[in-house]
Amino acid sequence: MIDLLLEPFTYMYMVKAIGVSALVGCVCAFLSSYLMLKGWSLMGDALAHSIVPGVALAYLLALPYAVGAFFAGLLAAGSMALVRQKTKLREDTIIGLIFTTFFAVGLLLVSINPMAVNIQSIVLGNILAISDSDVMQVVIISVICLIALTLKWRDLMAVFFDEKHAQSIGLHVMPLKILFFTLLSAATVAALQTVGACLVIAMVVTPGATAYLLTDRFGRLIAIAMVIGTLTSAMGAYASYYLNANPGGLIVCLQTILFFGAFLFSPKYGLVPRKRAMRNTAMGV
Repeated sequence: MIDLLLEPFTYMYMVKAIGVSALVGCVCAFLSSYLMLKGWSLMGDALAHSIVPGVALAYLLALPYAVGAFFAGLLAAGSMALVRQKTKLREDTIIGLIFTTFFAVGLLLVSINPMAVNIQSIVLGNILAISDSDVMQVVIISVICLIALTLKWRDLMAVFFDEKHAQSIGLHVMPLKILFFTLLSAATVAALQTVGACLVIAMVVTPGATAYLLTDRFGRLIAIAMVIGTLTSAMGAYASYYLNANPGGLIVCLQTILFFGAFLFSPKYGLVPRKRAMRNTAMGV
């Protein structure tokens, strides 16, 4: 039985897949805490769709597609911030407007210049077939993101809670927001290798949403989200060996199961404990 459970670790491609998935899951979960705090859950979805023109241009210029994806994501995030600052439009309207525009430009580029781009690998990801160079790229991106977030998490928390208060205590709000969106764009590109563009949104939303139901303290929320992101990503990649299933789909399903578990049984905000408390109150217990 033990030999059967350890069998995936005898294959190098599985060891790489489990390790890289856990690292990416940890970074995305860290970022998800801030997106939940600010109510920007659509931002990850927007960035995932906005990278398409960057990928198309990178292939046209014979560059690594991650480079094009990163700069397209960064440009999309910057465009959203600029439109938000200069207009009174609602944030969901701005996000929808920008990401559909970027996505349309990407499709237009691909249709005008047909290229040998494996769109399926970008949309669905394929962590089991990731090359050594891509592994190195994802690891470098993830480690840099983790270091930056660890050093600046309190400053980012102050900015995301209340920008005016952050300014009053001497924080530079705009550079910190640019830093956050740069890290988010980089993490989105890294996550593409694991779960693909379609499921990136889950990686940068679900762990934070689950942790939000379990604690009211932001530092603890980040820690819980990171544990959830790391474990579910590693377990999803591990289970794909036995189930012969897409690792990205398994990772997101595991994260969703944990979310519904917290939704139902969270001690303070869970549906079941709240109904039990209401029933006890009504009975005078």
